[in-house]
Amino acid sequence: MSALRRKFGDDYQVVTTSSSGSGLQPQGPGQGPQQQLVPKKKRQRFVDKNGRCNVQHGNLGSETSRYLSDLFTTLVDLKWRWNLFIFILTYTVAWLFMASMWWVIAYTRGDLNKAHVGNYTPCVANVYNFPSAFLFFIETEATIGYGYRYITDKCPEGIILFLFQSILGSIVDAFLIGCMFIKMSQPKKRAETLMFSEHAVISMRDGKLTLMFRVGNLRNSHMVSAQIRCKLLK
Repeated sequence: MSALRRKFGDDYQVVTTSSSGSGLQPQGPGQGPQQQLVPKKKRQRFVDKNGRCNVQHGNLGSETSRYLSDLFTTLVDLKWRWNLFIFILTYTVAWLFMASMWWVIAYTRGDLNKAHVGNYTPCVANVYNFPSAFLFFIETEATIGYGYRYITDKCPEGIILFLFQSILGSIVDAFLIGCMFIKMSQPKKRAETLMFSEHAVISMRDGKLTLMFRVGNLRNSHMVSAQIRCKLLK
């Protein structure tokens, strides 16, 4: 039996069966019990090797509203592909919305048709259509300022929209960039370079039975303020 274990490893267990009533035909007279190698059933771990706890909470009721109430943490906990999708979608929608607002102001004032008149002062200079309004918004939001398109003092609604654009842009930048920064700084993958001993032992330490295991760090960098949390199932 020990030879079989050494040959096939711990993924198989030796099962002794009898030929009577099992449908197995003995190969010769007087043959005793037979030994078979049966794959071991994979036991689901309570805690993975990387420290992730395999526990899912269910039947809590109104789970969606609970996640939306803490939207920032929900975005941080999402997978990278969803974070990038929300990041790109939010900026795209915000840019198109604000560019549409500048185009609406130019359209209602008649700047699209009178922009080429020499003595006419438009709300935003050199804005003729939606692409030019979109470029003006990008130049203003990104503080590029090429100088070709600029807002004039004859447009109070444009000044109010410019202030609203600045406030909205600051809020969106702080929310999304902060979310991405915190997600990149999370040490979730740091656990991949930590090795735990395959077996834990119980030994006497200072006159008490103590559960002991080893933890190894594959990286040369030292861990600062490291915390270890263990769970014991009895």
